[in-house]
Amino acid sequence: MSKLSKPSVAELRPVVHPVGVKDRRSGEHWAGRLYMREISLRWTRHLVNTRITPNQLTHLMVVAGVAAGAALLVPGPVGAIVAALLIQLYLLLDCVDGEVARWRKQTSITGVYLDRVGHYLAEAALLVGFGLRAADVFRVEGASVNWMWAFLGTVAALGAILIKAETDLVDVARSRSGLPAVKEEAAVPRSAKLALARRAAAALKFHRLVGGVEASLVILAVAVADTVRGDLFFTRLGVAVLAAIAVVQTLLHLVSILASSRLR
Repeated sequence: MSKLSKPSVAELRPVVHPVGVKDRRSGEHWAGRLYMREISLRWTRHLVNTRITPNQLTHLMVVAGVAAGAALLVPGPVGAIVAALLIQLYLLLDCVDGEVARWRKQTSITGVYLDRVGHYLAEAALLVGFGLRAADVFRVEGASVNWMWAFLGTVAALGAILIKAETDLVDVARSRSGLPAVKEEAAVPRSAKLALARRAAAALKFHRLVGGVEASLVILAVAVADTVRGDLFFTRLGVAVLAAIAVVQTLLHLVSILASSRLR
């Protein structure tokens, strides 16, 4: 195959989707496994021979994610629809940047670092935007803004960041102690009761609601409900629920890590 010709999807797949990529328990989003990895292949084949670098694609991913949070400042269902679409673009670029890197053999520590920072920024921006939306910052002139909702959105954003940080800091702690990266089986709590609680939480998957894709769908659903109702009741309820989930999950996740073998 010529260097300038576009690889086919069949040629790309074994290189950019090596065995285990879609099966990573903590590294692959359900939407990636369900549909986005197939869509991303079609985009990647058009990008591998261009001048755009994997890190530039990661930068675009971050821009799309942060823009989704900003889009929520647009009142009504339009802002929620635009935010949901931007989060899908964010997810697409999250797949494409790694695929281009693997095809070109340009994977790097810098790329991994930028990817993680991008996830922190994008998901935090979305939840902060949700809080500002609930606060109704663009209400009619003279009316007071209820900043409590903006605060709760920020609490949800902080929780989403801390959940990710708790996971990432396991590898930091192990590396500084001279230990290898943690294995998946080490995540199982040593206590049988905690292991059962962890399996129950994993089955319910309520913690995923503070993730970017899931949160954008929740935001879209409550925006539609508020359009029917004619106020912000469901948006405000959604902010309160996501803030509560973020706080509870932050604490439970920390306990789960301390009770497992990940730090041993």
